[in-house]
Amino acid sequence: MRTISSTSATLAEVDYLTRIQAGRHSLLADEPASAGGTDAGPAPYDYLLAGLAACTLMTLRMYAQKKGWELGTMDVQITLGKDQDKQTHIHRQLSSSVSLTEEQWQKLLEIAAKTPVTLTLLQGAAITTERAGDSL
Repeated sequence: MRTISSTSATLAEVDYLTRIQAGRHSLLADEPASAGGTDAGPAPYDYLLAGLAACTLMTLRMYAQKKGWELGTMDVQITLGKDQDKQTHIHRQLSSSVSLTEEQWQKLLEIAAKTPVTLTLLQGAAITTERAGDSL
């Protein structure tokens, strides 16, 4: 298996405050006060959606650059929810500060549906967990 990304995290002494190391970047995660946290950082689902948002916009920029398209400032708004059957739904809305043709929008929406993070979420992932020091 080829490693694509690696992240480590440490649960701090304060309730749910978690220190994350993603490469050379240090991040904090926490739960909101309403969930017993101190709201010192984004919650885990916020990071999941942030990763999807970043991957979406970066992939669209790469595609547009190859096509020579000017995208202006692109924004994405993403929401996550669960229906009464507990099925998870993620909804993504894109906007641009410049006028794009209908054909450009259709292609961008098609590309957004195929970003690496989108495909990972749609396909799922085999997740294994072990105690440190043990081997699979």
